Amino acid sequence: MKILHTSDWHVGKVLKGRDRYDEHMAVLGSIVRSARDENVDLVLVAGDLFETAAPTAKSQGLVMRTLLALREDGRQVVVIAGNHDNQSLIEAVYRPVLGEIGMHVLGLPKRPAAGGTMSLRARDGADVKVAALPFLSHRYAVRAAEVMFHEFAEHALDYAQRVGEIVRLLTEGFTADTVNVVMAHGTLLGGRRGGGEREVQTTLDYELPASMFPASAHYVALGHLHRQQEIPGPCPIFYSGSPLPIDFGEEANEPAALIVTAEPGIRADARAVPVSGARRLKTLRGTLDQVIAEGEQAGDAYLRVVLAESARAGLGDLVREQLPGTLEVLLDDAHRPRPGASGGDRPSRAGRSPLDLFSDYLAEQSVADPRISAMFADLLDEVTG
Repeated sequence: MKILHTSDWHVGKVLKGRDRYDEHMAVLGSIVRSARDENVDLVLVAGDLFETAAPTAKSQGLVMRTLLALREDGRQVVVIAGNHDNQSLIEAVYRPVLGEIGMHVLGLPKRPAAGGTMSLRARDGADVKVAALPFLSHRYAVRAAEVMFHEFAEHALDYAQRVGEIVRLLTEGFTADTVNVVMAHGTLLGGRRGGGEREVQTTLDYELPASMFPASAHYVALGHLHRQQEIPGPCPIFYSGSPLPIDFGEEANEPAALIVTAEPGIRADARAVPVSGARRLKTLRGTLDQVIAEGEQAGDAYLRVVLAESARAGLGDLVREQLPGTLEVLLDDAHRPRPGASGGDRPSRAGRSPLDLFSDYLAEQSVADPRISAMFADLLDEVTG
């Protein structure tokens, strides 16, 4: 059987004030085409459908249409919530509504018999078991364990231990004659960050060992880290990565989905298929002339410009005028203002005019623009008469 694994759509993401709805529409359309072209039997969406817990109607409409398109032609679709998603919304609205058309949606952790472990029949007739675990925060890990095991937790055990116990419960029904799949949204030890993840939920406190997944699993489909990668472990463990770069820290990522071939008794094989539709992100560094020359060759990429120039009024506007795709203009470390940089060498203010003091301040901040000094002088004349 063939599986399409995707995650971390982040629909509704705004980049430096720039709306990305058209990009998301193109990217998700590309994923749907891959599902059709590859004739997949099962689609796994491993969390973070949305960028925020309060997605707009427009964002929800795009996600809903995409899920319905993925469900066409009898494909099985399994979706779990990620840390960016409103898990209660996914559980209380998406789960029952999409469940009516045979889609499998999980917003909150469930016991195996309550939907945490699903027994599915794929289009090719293969029997599949999917153990699904939506994102678990520290706050809810103990509560989820209590729900799973029907016992009161007298003290909070280690986060990784709690999650490991839940995974063991969800996968204990795996059998040799089925394709066994685990879905989860979390951070595995050794996983490489993509650059745009929420730092607080990818720290050491949230890292999980790959050893918690059983050797009986044919494939582990992960979401949360935005770089497509395989994690060494007792079974094939993969992050599909985000299908579009979320922030400039991800400009080197290659947007993709994963196509997985699996059957009972054989280790699953995964290969990346490219996802199109997102604009590239590119950082330009150098002098004003250098970045403009390079930026003119960058096509429709969104740009972050780091200038090796002294600060002066209108510098950012000049860059954006020449390079309309520029979303952010910064100064490099050598030219960035440093408050109080002169330290103990600062001359005494006694007997010095406001204009002299302001000139010293501009020098400290590496601002070499005579127009600013002239403007200050005009304001000073106006105020002092």
